[in-house]
Amino acid sequence: MKTALKDLGHIPWRELQDSTGAATAIPSLLTAITSDDEPTAVAALVRLRQRICQYGFVVDQATAATVPFLWELAQLPQVACRVQILQLLKNIAEARQWESTATAYPKLLNRPENYVGWERAARRAVRDQRGTIQHLLAEPDREVVEATRELASALTD
Repeated sequence: MKTALKDLGHIPWRELQDSTGAATAIPSLLTAITSDDEPTAVAALVRLRQRICQYGFVVDQATAATVPFLWELAQLPQVACRVQILQLLKNIAEARQWESTATAYPKLLNRPENYVGWERAARRAVRDQRGTIQHLLAEPDREVVEATRELASALTD
């Protein structure tokens, strides 16, 4: 079996920002999601969500880099919180907080932080992996299939 999350080291996490600052904790949180202990996995996902999709709709610079790993984890039957991962991917795919705010306050576009670009990159990262949906729809776990359908619906626009 392919080693889960083997490409984590290829991302310059120190150079990326999440909601807390440098995104250096993201690799350990992603790794913790693979824990056999369900409470540990779920707690790690909750903390990760706060860093990359705060409030369920505010993404940060590190979000796009994290998305491929979320797709990878969603495909692993041994991961206890697959449904929640798919829900997080759906939230990221629907995120338009910065884009909406920039429409009302165009000065936001002149900031050194490229919030709108980060948001678009995160949505694009979710869409880039949508080929995975067919595989997930064939899963025996009904909750995973339902969460996948909801995610697929969010990707149809």
